[in-house]
Amino acid sequence: MPVIESIAADYQGEVTFLAVAGRSGLDATTARANELIPSGNVKWTLDESIWEAYEVFGQPVTFLISHDDVLVANWFGLSAESDIRDALDQLASTNT
Repeated sequence: MPVIESIAADYQGEVTFLAVAGRSGLDATTARANELIPSGNVKWTLDESIWEAYEVFGQPVTFLISHDDVLVANWFGLSAESDIRDALDQLASTNT
């Protein structure tokens, strides 16, 4: 999450970052979210159905979804900051 937290600050106003928690209770999830994403630049929710819909079996996992709800890229496991930034920049360049 520190990588996403850093990236989200740089793309504020251009990209919405959403962390989807699951397999935990609301209190534990809230405490963990406050620890991992303190800036508020990354929104979060607790929703098991999203885990099922995207076939997420564990974390970390990252999905890049366009403004028109198309899955553009995904990474299962740790993602390099440069890879995520490159994908975001490429997506932004196709939408201009």
